[in-house]
Amino acid sequence: MTAATARTDWTREEIAALFDLPFSDLMFEAQTVHRACHPRNEVQLSTLLSIKTGGCVEDCGYCNQSVHAETGLKAEKLMDVRAVLQSAAQAKDAGSGRFCMGAAWRSPKARDMPAIVEMVKGVRAMGLETCMTLGMLTAEQSQQLAEAGLDYYNHNIDTSPENYANVITTRSFEDRIETLENVRAAGINVCCGGIVGMGETREDRIGFLHVLATMPHPESVPINALVPVKGTALGDMLADTPLAKIDEIEFVRTVAVARIVMPQSMVRLSAGRESMSEACQALCFMAGANSIFTGDRLLTTPNAGDNADAALFAKLGVNAMQVAPQSVREESLCC
Repeated sequence: MTAATARTDWTREEIAALFDLPFSDLMFEAQTVHRACHPRNEVQLSTLLSIKTGGCVEDCGYCNQSVHAETGLKAEKLMDVRAVLQSAAQAKDAGSGRFCMGAAWRSPKARDMPAIVEMVKGVRAMGLETCMTLGMLTAEQSQQLAEAGLDYYNHNIDTSPENYANVITTRSFEDRIETLENVRAAGINVCCGGIVGMGETREDRIGFLHVLATMPHPESVPINALVPVKGTALGDMLADTPLAKIDEIEFVRTVAVARIVMPQSMVRLSAGRESMSEACQALCFMAGANSIFTGDRLLTTPNAGDNADAALFAKLGVNAMQVAPQSVREESLCC
């Protein structure tokens, strides 16, 4: 494989071999691929806002917004469009290039779509990239969002196909793939990743990345570390065990392998950063992560915060990425 070659024919054995590389060799290969495909020492800043919190009927074991969780989180209605746009303006002023909006739904209802469309149009008019995560989408809903100008749709596969039923039972792995196909067919960029540190094995992490690397590569790949919340199925099961927090070197390995097998994708450090050491985050950037969420909260869980991120960037000599128009991004060195 050359540094600038994107493949969709990866085997699990090849991905396992990458995980097994000596750490320094893996980091060297990941950084080589990263520099061939992306600006060095630049990280995209994104902001995530919960536009509809709580009351989700899904039973995702990691999520405190599920009605199956006993976290005391109260369900809220969809935010007013003006309030969302005000938050987007504040995010832009703070340096974000992408504004992501998340709703705790199994799937949006028809009555919700007009407001959702207005949010997309309004945020995009500010010059920000737009991303939404609303649960499962039909082909028709995907087309509505595409016509509104949505840049990215987030729908994570969460874990390997083999481990999926241990995490979620109310929708299948195939349901996830169907939504991704609907989004892609509508011409919307895909944001798709998952969560590690849920008690899965390395084989599950290999399987998770294998699925992503053998589909049309998502333009954005969030890698989350589980934030174990008391009252959620996984939070209660893992909070008091060593499995609750994935080993930092293994987490960095996961990021590095994601960078190698999906060279053109933005690899985002997402949930869990607030508990990571600065050294771990620095290694993740070296491994090819080039996107983070800024701010003090991610939906309903804590985040590192703007000041901490700015201080870390200053130590590392990292700059906030200036988001280019889609037509410019398509002229990447990676082909």
